[in-house]
Amino acid sequence: MPKGPRGEKRPADAIGLAVMIGKIATGEIEDVKTAAAQLGSLGGRKRAEKLTPERRKEIAKAAAAKRWDK
Repeated sequence: MPKGPRGEKRPADAIGLAVMIGKIATGEIEDVKTAAAQLGSLGGRKRAEKLTPERRKEIAKAAAAKRWDK
């Protein structure tokens, strides 16, 4: 697939993007994840499996505090 001036893989204009979404929906072209996105999702799952329930709770409390701190 051709890339834009900054390396983007999707069209910048609205009509071109709509056409591409339609082609993905009908199966004419396949929407593939990048290798980094695939590895990132695997890494997050593996990290979650390794954490203890206590550590997960600490992380969740810190995240909630950060969200509500605003």
